[in-house]
Amino acid sequence: MGKRETANEIDEAAFRWVARLDREGDDPRLLSDLNAWLVQDTRHEGAYLRAQALWLKLDRAANAASEDSPPEQPAALSRRAVLIGGAGAAAAAVMAGAWVLTGGRRFDTEIGEIRHVPLPDGSVAELNTQSSVRVTMAKSIRRVRLAEGEAWFHVESDPSRPFVVESGLVRVRAVGTAFSVRRIERGAEVLVSEGVVEAWVSGAEIAAVRLSAGDKATVLERQPILTETAAPAEIDRKLAWRSGKIDLAGETLGEAAAEFNRYNQREMVVRQQSLLSKRFYGVFRTDDPEGFAKAVHSSLNVPVEITKDSIVIGR
Repeated sequence: MGKRETANEIDEAAFRWVARLDREGDDPRLLSDLNAWLVQDTRHEGAYLRAQALWLKLDRAANAASEDSPPEQPAALSRRAVLIGGAGAAAAAVMAGAWVLTGGRRFDTEIGEIRHVPLPDGSVAELNTQSSVRVTMAKSIRRVRLAEGEAWFHVESDPSRPFVVESGLVRVRAVGTAFSVRRIERGAEVLVSEGVVEAWVSGAEIAAVRLSAGDKATVLERQPILTETAAPAEIDRKLAWRSGKIDLAGETLGEAAAEFNRYNQREMVVRQQSLLSKRFYGVFRTDDPEGFAKAVHSSLNVPVEITKDSIVIGR
């Protein structure tokens, strides 16, 4: 069995990749080799993402210094010069290498998985259960395509590069803010926890709405956008999944069962139709449907059958 790479060795390899990318550009063979390296070890991707974030910060610093420096004075070392300057300098510079993989990067979550994804611009994406996104970072735009599921974004401010989430025909644009997008049939639900975003349907930009912190919107194709304002506690409750929790505040048993089924292989079934409209309150772990079923049994005094494959509530 080969020797396991140390963290320093992985960082040094990442430095070399960015040096090559800076020198050679997005050559298809280089990108293919980089992709192969990224999938060799789960730690490679994290090292590369950290590199990207620092690289962008160095780039911004260099640009800012350039604007303030006299013409005869070099404002800052170029990224390539820093790379040439030795292992230590290369380590710092490469940590923010441009994200040039063809088509961006795709991130997915399985049933019950919550994934925290740092992005190369300093933003963060958190993916809920059974979600899939593809992230592309370009010079003029930062684009995220939400193919399925739900994701929350904390966006690093960069007015020159809008951050746009696409969910089907729905578009949500932000500069520096925090918001979630959940894909639903024929549209998406948008929840703003910080700052301001704009939402619209592709082809109907004239009907775009502006949403501020605490606003919720249901954006459907070929229908007016529905908006409402929620209290801060309601926002926190809707985003409880980020902490691995389901926060019920009057949802029906049918709605609660459907929510637990999003996170678990073991299906929860409400067999007794008269129970579907019963409402529940409380905070439960997403991975503990059995605990919720026991709470239902205690509060309603109804039979609950728990097996390895299913949880059946009612007769």
